[in-house]
Amino acid sequence: MPVLMQIALLPVAVALLVVLAICIWFFRHPIAVTVWVRRKRLQRAGFANTTVQTSFGSQIVWHGGSGPLLVLLHGAGDQAGTWHRIAPELAQKYSLVMPDLAGHGQSAPPTGPLSIGTILAALEEVLDLPPWKSQSMTLTGNSLGAWIAMLYARKHPARVSRLLLIDGGALKFEQNEITLTPKNREEARRAFDAILDPASPRPPAFVLDDLIRVTNHGPMARLMATVAETSNYVLDGKLEDFPVPVDIIWGASDRLVPMSYARTMAAQLPAARLTVIERCGHGPQLECPVKLIEALISVLAAQPPQAKGFVSKKPTNADSQPG
Repeated sequence: MPVLMQIALLPVAVALLVVLAICIWFFRHPIAVTVWVRRKRLQRAGFANTTVQTSFGSQIVWHGGSGPLLVLLHGAGDQAGTWHRIAPELAQKYSLVMPDLAGHGQSAPPTGPLSIGTILAALEEVLDLPPWKSQSMTLTGNSLGAWIAMLYARKHPARVSRLLLIDGGALKFEQNEITLTPKNREEARRAFDAILDPASPRPPAFVLDDLIRVTNHGPMARLMATVAETSNYVLDGKLEDFPVPVDIIWGASDRLVPMSYARTMAAQLPAARLTVIERCGHGPQLECPVKLIEALISVLAAQPPQAKGFVSKKPTNADSQPG
């Protein structure tokens, strides 16, 4: 082959090698790639990320939009990018604050055991900074984020006008056959079966393999290392005087934290309302974002619950029943 031809083909060969390397990296680290894409989508939607300093180290906070303050807290092992599908629409009416909770995403601490107390305390410091310190907020959380949201609202009721809990809360979590740190593909498949509606697509084997690696070395494993301390942060038997009105939004197909948990929590709270999203699992912001947006808009447009709540089978057509 003539030298000039070889030189001409060199950029093509390099480009193919780069594409091949990217493909190999993706198949080995699909979860990291997914996280990167979700955070990029937040950025492209106009959200900025700010690094704030706390006594626990640097915390990353995504923010944007305009209007009343709406804080979104993600679940265990997740990060702020989880809100990328619903944040742009919410930002049309609200100022959104979406932190990477302590030990998650790009927020410190990066290593070592991670406790509920650390996550709560770091969030307190973040929300005690300007411009958020002076504002009353609607506090929303999914899964672990809902747990943290309840603890924060109970401790700082003057800061929280209302609370929205999505498939999570601060009651004791009943152990079942589902492990959050799977050791093999079968356990990983059962975990996905527990958090997804039966009709939702399931991830391929290479994603399951990455899940096993990530959950056993990331924030989930670090949280499990402090599981003995969690009894200090549950509110069983302590909800009768909960100081903030609560909207509970639940995926009907959630088997990780089933509907019975939501109903128990609604019954114990003095002012609660339960909205059920049919054919949706534990993470509605990712599995069924359109339905979650409908539910959130409906709930936020209504007055906060003043007495025992009602159950809505359809987010946009609330059917009132005693909580």
